[in-house]
Amino acid sequence: MAPRIAHTGLNVTDLDRSLALYRDLLGFAVLAEGKEDDQRWAMLGEIGGPPLVTLWQQAQGSYDSGRPGLHHLAFTVDSIDRVRDYESALRAAGVEFAYEGVVAHREGGTSGGIFFHDPDGIRLEISAPLGPDGAPAPHTAAPTCGFF
Repeated sequence: MAPRIAHTGLNVTDLDRSLALYRDLLGFAVLAEGKEDDQRWAMLGEIGGPPLVTLWQQAQGSYDSGRPGLHHLAFTVDSIDRVRDYESALRAAGVEFAYEGVVAHREGGTSGGIFFHDPDGIRLEISAPLGPDGAPAPHTAAPTCGFF
């Protein structure tokens, strides 16, 4: 049996700014947080559950999609209506999107979602397994989440 992902750790430049997205807009609970010297951290997830995302304030600059490492972090929800709720909240907060609106995961696909960037430029996805029928697919020969 292969190992399972326990959580994903992200380096951020400003923990407060990142918490405004991950906690306030996406709804993750802060399970723990702390500080060591000038470096701060927070573990996020659902109350009573394990950490899903950890934020480490120890980065400078912005995310570089041209370097090896994290491509994107994908979240899933139960319905396309919930994806659209997130889209509305994120747009109202001025979040940068990779595509306009909900897009299909592939041409003719039944799953899809939104693709956007966190305050440090890290690429994020929120998708649902069903619902975006008829939504465009930005790429015809590759998964939508692959090139943006």
